[in-house]
Amino acid sequence: QVQLVESGGGLVQPGGSLRLSCAASGSIFRFYHMGWYRQAPGKQREFVASITPGGTINYAEFVKGRFTISRDNAKNAVYLQMNSLKPEDTAIYYCNKLIPYLPWGQGTQVTVSS
Repeated sequence: QVQLVESGGGLVQPGGSLRLSCAASGSIFRFYHMGWYRQAPGKQREFVASITPGGTINYAEFVKGRFTISRDNAKNAVYLQMNSLKPEDTAIYYCNKLIPYLPWGQGTQVTVSS
């Protein structure tokens, strides 16, 4: 079964940057349409960005121009470069394929605060 492990979160000041990584086990990762999601305290999990196996990308409106998703199929990895971070970006960030989801990983906490 594919396992997802997110990393790269942390505490950053408003306007700062972070790069999240997601490592996936399993050789069929390269066939998955992968996404990043986030869940802020007291809110439902929401879609952030996605990337198809061929590299077609989609972003939620609230991250356009600030976040960049990418993938490395050879490394079974997907990344999220986050720039110009805002306090409202504070959340636990998860990677997963698009529906139907795989079992969720632990996520990585991103806190944007001065």
